[in-house]
Amino acid sequence: MTDVLYEADIDMSPLRGRTLAIIGYGNHGRSHALNLRDTGVKDILVALREGSANKARAEADGFEVGSLGEAARRADAVSLLAADEAHGESWREHIAPNRKPGQALILCHGFSIEYGLIDPAPDADVVLAAAKGPGGAVRTAFERGGGLLGFWAVHRDASGGAQALAKAYLAGLGCGRAGIRETSFREEALADILGEQAVLVGGVCALAREGFETLIQAGISPEMAYIDTVHEIKYIADLIHDRGMLGMYEAISDTAEFGAHEVEGAIRDAVRPVFRAIVEDVTAGAFAQRWVADYEAGRKTLMARRKAAGAHPAEAAGAAIRAGAARRS
Repeated sequence: MTDVLYEADIDMSPLRGRTLAIIGYGNHGRSHALNLRDTGVKDILVALREGSANKARAEADGFEVGSLGEAARRADAVSLLAADEAHGESWREHIAPNRKPGQALILCHGFSIEYGLIDPAPDADVVLAAAKGPGGAVRTAFERGGGLLGFWAVHRDASGGAQALAKAYLAGLGCGRAGIRETSFREEALADILGEQAVLVGGVCALAREGFETLIQAGISPEMAYIDTVHEIKYIADLIHDRGMLGMYEAISDTAEFGAHEVEGAIRDAVRPVFRAIVEDVTAGAFAQRWVADYEAGRKTLMARRKAAGAHPAEAAGAAIRAGAARRS
């Protein structure tokens, strides 16, 4: 574990007096822009594609809005916060042909550098400034007086000040309130993708659907099956977030804990080969190639899979439970 830095340890001057372009104004872009402005970064330009639905929101928030090409010409540093899979296109078509000499590039994930979507110019500082959590949570944690854990890395230090820039950017997001640590582009990219695929999204949803289907086959009503395999995930996740896994065990019933310990080994044995295959797939770059290819083809595979997920019977059961809760409230 690397040394942890906090607000008092970090110099914000690398962001003072420089024009910073925020490319994209979705959950990440908006949160970053607002937090940075609130921590004293004044010269922020929001860059959006022509016809972006987010232009009105950025202007209503008080930001100047320009095109990607304009941002590349004007900015001293560019924070590329568009979707990872769109980075290659944005870089090739808009940023690289127009970029100001010596312009720094800031990324919030290691994906596009680790898997070769972009090839920054030799004169560019290229840094990672990753606030670990969903984009919207960057803002909500900040507004509550806290922040998300932050991780920084340097891919290229052309100016000699890349490390200081990455740390200042994270401090501007509020990460200095929670703690800032060093990582690498490779580590962040692999951990992020594996965590999402195997545990936080793919794993959780796979276990929930399998549990739901098993209970239905055992004669349990859809509503009861949904509550016990999907709905209550939030309560367990909140306990783990607040207390850790051991603290979660101490907070739930002894029956639940005893049963969990009995089946955990079998579940881990079953998923271990899957996890190892995911690591091999991701580290080889195969996943990134498939995902970028699907994005550039119009996300056909993603949309088909999303449609299939929406047709799962657990969705109807969940909708019925949420509708009932809404009527009661």
